[in-house]
Amino acid sequence: MARGSISQLRWNWLLLALVPIFGTYYGRAMRWAVFLKPLKPHPSIPNLLSATIVGFTAITLFGRPGEFVRPYLIAVKERVPVTSQLAAWMLERIFDLLMALLVFAYALSRVQSSGLQVGSKLAWVLQAGGRIVTVACLILLVVILMFRHFAEPAKRRLLAAFRFLPEAHFHKLEKLVISFVQGVESTRSDAALVAVLAYSVVEWVLIAACYWSLAQAFAGTITLRPLDVLIFMGFVSFGAAVQVPGIGGGMQVVSVVVLTELFGVRLELATSFAFFIWFLTFVAIVPIGLLLALKEGLDWHALRRIGREAAEK
Repeated sequence: MARGSISQLRWNWLLLALVPIFGTYYGRAMRWAVFLKPLKPHPSIPNLLSATIVGFTAITLFGRPGEFVRPYLIAVKERVPVTSQLAAWMLERIFDLLMALLVFAYALSRVQSSGLQVGSKLAWVLQAGGRIVTVACLILLVVILMFRHFAEPAKRRLLAAFRFLPEAHFHKLEKLVISFVQGVESTRSDAALVAVLAYSVVEWVLIAACYWSLAQAFAGTITLRPLDVLIFMGFVSFGAAVQVPGIGGGMQVVSVVVLTELFGVRLELATSFAFFIWFLTFVAIVPIGLLLALKEGLDWHALRRIGREAAEK
């Protein structure tokens, strides 16, 4: 990072950026409570919030295996099957991806109408982005509708197809399938589906507020209007989820490319901005997550073990 860019930072805005990004963890806990309602009508929000923070800490520390820490902890805390919470985790990922694609679609439409000059590394994104967004959104909507209307018939057909298994193995499979269907049961309620969508929108509004606050922290060295922040967030959310030819994946890499190619930001400034995006969205919560984990008797090795065991279930 460039020393000049750091020395000119407006630290009050940087600290303010922590408020909305921390708010996303509470929003995620509230959304997960909706997923839990068919199994537990009144889940504990403090339990969900704690598991969410510890879970995201595990993701930062261990990568992909850490993804499974949160559903495992929620299952243990709320005394529901782990399989049902893995199903809830899958639903959460679907809704998050849907929101990311919608934000990216908005970013694409604004770039094309604003006449911004797109560099060669982002040319592929503009060319293929619209088609990818359309197809991906349709697929996700079909998946949501399948969960909503066909989970029960699929359960019956799947169990009927495996009746040939020995009794012990069949009962184990039956238990797993029933738990999974229970985990996606929340999508069958109109009120629950609206609530999940509302919490998803709130989450992305909070993320946008974090990005905007960070842009204000860099004001004077990087100039991003509110519309520019949304465009930047759309490209970053898409690029972090998709391996873009010539760019690759990863939030920091995509952030640097978008800032330099689309907004003409100098490389050292773009690198500093990308670092703080990564720090705010991943690293800032780690100290709190470690404290909560220690309070619950979980150390580094326990978290890693939980992630591996949950992934195997």
